[in-house]
Amino acid sequence: MQIEHHPLSVEFPEFKNEIHTLKLGNPHFAKLFVEYDDTDKAINQAENGVENLAGDTLENLKKVRVTLKDQLFQLLQTEAQI
Repeated sequence: MQIEHHPLSVEFPEFKNEIHTLKLGNPHFAKLFVEYDDTDKAINQAENGVENLAGDTLENLKKVRVTLKDQLFQLLQTEAQI
């Protein structure tokens, strides 16, 4: 069974415009966005058997993804209020 990845635009479709604006105008957001995307892709590859990761490594990547997602969400909420 193919496990899909979690792009930010799918996770937060209501913030589509804010994601675009922040990626272009906020270097901190852009850096976190790339880290989130890279982490999500690594998790997806491991879960779909493309790449082998130890269970602990995969779980740590998932924790990193959640932390990045929370940080990005906070920035998106702030941008939406402006």
